[in-house]
Amino acid sequence: MSDNFYIEILHQDKNCGARYGYLHTPHGVVELPMFRPVGTQATVKRISPEELTARGSGVVLANTYHLALRPGTKIVKAAGGVQKFRNYKGPRLTDSGGYQVFSLTKLRDKITEEGVRFKDPLSGDTHFFSPESVIGLEEDIGADIIRSFDECAPYPCTKEYRKNSIERTIRWAKRGLAAKKRTDQALFGICQGGDFADLREYCAKELTKLPFEGFSIGGTAIGEPRVTEYHEVGLTIPYLPYDKPRYLRGIGSLDRRFDGVRKGVDRFDCVLPTRLARHGSIRTHHGRINIRKGKYADDFSPLDEECDCYACRNYTKAYIHHLRKCQEGRGARLCSIHNIRFLIQAREEAREAIKNDRFLEYAAMRLDEFGSPRGC
Repeated sequence: MSDNFYIEILHQDKNCGARYGYLHTPHGVVELPMFRPVGTQATVKRISPEELTARGSGVVLANTYHLALRPGTKIVKAAGGVQKFRNYKGPRLTDSGGYQVFSLTKLRDKITEEGVRFKDPLSGDTHFFSPESVIGLEEDIGADIIRSFDECAPYPCTKEYRKNSIERTIRWAKRGLAAKKRTDQALFGICQGGDFADLREYCAKELTKLPFEGFSIGGTAIGEPRVTEYHEVGLTIPYLPYDKPRYLRGIGSLDRRFDGVRKGVDRFDCVLPTRLARHGSIRTHHGRINIRKGKYADDFSPLDEECDCYACRNYTKAYIHHLRKCQEGRGARLCSIHNIRFLIQAREEAREAIKNDRFLEYAAMRLDEFGSPRGC
């Protein structure tokens, strides 16, 4: 077990499974539920660590696979770990690289019992990832929360393939636990199973027998229909322990985040806020806008009248439109600051709603204001 890591649930909404509380980590305490910005290569695109802290970011994610390629985890370790390397004083989490097993099929060899060999697209070198080596890489990086190496099976796939994949994920989970040496990092297991109810149940029950300190709901948002994504979360949550954190990765729309919170998920992450911002797409309380459109050239209102972020407090749509038309990097940065704050602010509001047993009412109101049932 890791030092100074635990979840403190203070209240559950009496009308649903939404939970309010605190996550205690070696690098600080954060409120739950929370949105976690993604800093794949130890940086959230265009936003400084100080700005993330000011936005209320809490935990920030980095990716083991990408840091192993550049700059190399030994350099991160020599810097004193990812917090010092990045100069971010809050808690960090690393993804194990299991998602890259799914997403980078053109850069990897066949999955074997031992692990997966990837080709470095930059140098042409090969890198072998196994449950044991991934734990070693994550211990070099030094995040507060690390994740077990798993196989994220594609969607769709046969039930037989999915079952074999789950069995491998469970075996890899046991190997990763056996390899872990540091006591100041919390290791999370990753529950797979796709849209098969019995496999979701089986995987969750098997992993919760092991001494993990939290659990991720894996294999969602990988191309399946939206209704299936909702279904997959609901198939896993009932089998996860109440007194350990629950994490759902890669979820960027308000409807799926609200659905996860309603069912008892504590933490979410997604690259969508900064990805949208790079293309001029802004999420506001009243829907999504594209700031590059000509109608904003003389609009002197903020991006979102109800947002308290730096961009909305100091600049107008007209100015940010001008920056984007001129291809000035500051425009994309201001859009990113806003989009990150938009999701963090939604989580702050959700926490207050949970404490007052009105989360369902709040979620319905926000989606109605946004003008889209998807909220994206």
